[in-house]
Amino acid sequence: MSDNEKAEDLKGGPGHIILLAVVFAVPVLKLAWTLGGGGEASEALVAMEPSNWPDVLIGMLLNTALLASVLAVVVSRTTYAYFAAKGGARVHADSSVVHTLLVAAVVPLTFALVVGAFHGWWWGAAVAVASYALRLGVIVEYRTGRRERGSGKRTRTSPSGWLQHSADTAAMAALLLAGVVLPVIALAGAVDGRSWTSVVECDVNTGAGNERARLVELGRKGNGVVGWDIEGDEVVNGINCGVSENDVVRPPLWRS
Repeated sequence: MSDNEKAEDLKGGPGHIILLAVVFAVPVLKLAWTLGGGGEASEALVAMEPSNWPDVLIGMLLNTALLASVLAVVVSRTTYAYFAAKGGARVHADSSVVHTLLVAAVVPLTFALVVGAFHGWWWGAAVAVASYALRLGVIVEYRTGRRERGSGKRTRTSPSGWLQHSADTAAMAALLLAGVVLPVIALAGAVDGRSWTSVVECDVNTGAGNERARLVELGRKGNGVVGWDIEGDEVVNGINCGVSENDVVRPPLWRS
């Protein structure tokens, strides 16, 4: 494999960029909008400890079935296409079609089990079907010569036949999911005003005696919690807590 091919193999497409943006930027936006601003987000982040900030993304995925499903499909297809371009396509070319199809099904089934366990088996089934279909599109692209093995570059070969057209349709669907659908859903989830974690009602003492307050739980401490006081706009310690049925902290952006 030439140096140019290796360099091409290591390049990420738009799916990689969107995934990085979702993982790193969306949790910060979620904190800032839900709690009321950048200063509040910084204060909450310190209380959570920075190493725990991925909990925000995890909470969003656990609370939003559509976001979890689309992210799983995009990750499944993006990683498969990436490793195919790095040389996986050549490996699959030397294997039987049945073996290639079976190997390609492992990750979609794994994601389907995870999504199905948290959001229901219909969501899991949708993830499995969509993820596998997009992976099949990658396989067809290489086996029909629409992409070069070793570089992942698209060739100038015009699509002919239903397989090639299906592969092009799958590639376009993957691009739309990664470049349009995923960022829109992620941004909507970040500014919907719902908490990414439990909202609890606790006894809080800020110097004027105990009073009942609604807190966004940021962490556990002893027999109480460290949380963001929704009314007081500050980090406080709460005891004698109970989970609130209402997880709305503020109105969503489109209603504010």
